Amino acid sequence: MTQTFNVGSRSLFVSVTAWVFIVLGAAASVSTLVQNAALASLLPGFQMSVDARSLPLLTGLLVAHLPWVAGVGLVLSVATLAAAVGLLLRLEWARRVFIVLSILAIVGNLVGLWLQQELLQSVIDATLSRTVLPREAVGVFGGFAVATRVSAVVVSLGACALLGWIIRRLTSQGVRQEFA
Repeated sequence: MTQTFNVGSRSLFVSVTAWVFIVLGAAASVSTLVQNAALASLLPGFQMSVDARSLPLLTGLLVAHLPWVAGVGLVLSVATLAAAVGLLLRLEWARRVFIVLSILAIVGNLVGLWLQQELLQSVIDATLSRTVLPREAVGVFGGFAVATRVSAVVVSLGACALLGWIIRRLTSQGVRQEFA
């Protein structure tokens, strides 16, 4: 029978991080499962009604490959849930997988930031091309658009910074010793 020796004590940081991501991973898994079911039931009609070539670059690419994008989302959310449970159990492979998934989440946030800006610009262009707005309304509309863009950047970069901090803490000597 193998013996297990715990070298470091269990830190509150790892436990809290694990529980937060267990809850987030479970919620994301259920949500993406429901989205995949809805997408599968709506996909034939959706494919005929949307022309991906008429959409901006990244948006058109995602719409053209929507079933794959939804499938990747499900796989990543289940992997996050599994890694978070492993993190709670202090398994070394789970710590490494969690770090890789966090790096992927940072990359996804940055790509999502581009997608948000691209989508917002296309909505603004479509709205302004179809409607005639008074000068005062254009100013208010522009103010809301700028506020939306700035808040999207702040939230996305804040999430990236938080994930970077978690990665840094998970790679620290004290936390690595906890998983030895």
